Amino acid sequence: MIATLRQLYKLKLIVLLFLSGFVIVLSVFPIINRSCRPIQAREKVNRIKLAWLKAFKRILNLDVIIEGQAVDGPALVVSNHVSWLDIIVLGQHLPGYFVAKNDILNWPIIGYLSKKAGTIFVRRGDKQAIHAATEQMSWLLIQNSKVFVFPEGTTSDGSTVLPFHPSLLQPALLTHSAIQPVALRYQGQAKVLAPFIGDDDFIPHLLKMLKLGKIEVRIKILPVLEMADKSRSTLSHEAYTGIIEALHTEPIISQVPASLPVARKRFSRF
Repeated sequence: MIATLRQLYKLKLIVLLFLSGFVIVLSVFPIINRSCRPIQAREKVNRIKLAWLKAFKRILNLDVIIEGQAVDGPALVVSNHVSWLDIIVLGQHLPGYFVAKNDILNWPIIGYLSKKAGTIFVRRGDKQAIHAATEQMSWLLIQNSKVFVFPEGTTSDGSTVLPFHPSLLQPALLTHSAIQPVALRYQGQAKVLAPFIGDDDFIPHLLKMLKLGKIEVRIKILPVLEMADKSRSTLSHEAYTGIIEALHTEPIISQVPASLPVARKRFSRF
């Protein structure tokens, strides 16, 4: 009974939050973009996005513990991927832009708001779309922004980390930007309920999360990778193993540098 009442109360707040999101992206963002210089506009938009995500965090009652320090300036932030909640968890601490699967565009409400908020969408297997996404990510890094990527390409149940797609690290090499791995781990009830996998749909999953008293998650920000004379596959391997070690879990397969044929074959489809 208490969980149901909690869910209904939070649902009302979520509806109001989503309505405010529509007002912001349809009215406020265009005014800012017309009246401000590009850099100033981006800063103001990022502040509004940050406030919106923090409001989402409060409604969900996200209990986030952070270990480590984010690097200043532009960076490609590389994280394991468990749930759509990851975007709220990471985005409410640092202004930045997320790279997501094209499928999210079909999600009710969230797909539209994500697009208007500057999310970069990638259609896997479409080389032209991947090239366009790489250019967008590179431009944002050049503009001193942070870009968040989930190199697994999909979500896992949180018990391990799926193999990384090294191609998503290419923009950092092109722009000489920092690469900083981040490990996410949900705890308590959220460890079982937060994973968004398989045939899960956004709205039913959201309703399930609204029943929780709080959602516990730990963020471990790892040191920036040393990039000198390293390929994207080598850097991907280092980010992958660093996150695996931080989560104290086991990899599904061993990742190896691109100099070995098996690595090129395994990741060539992305």
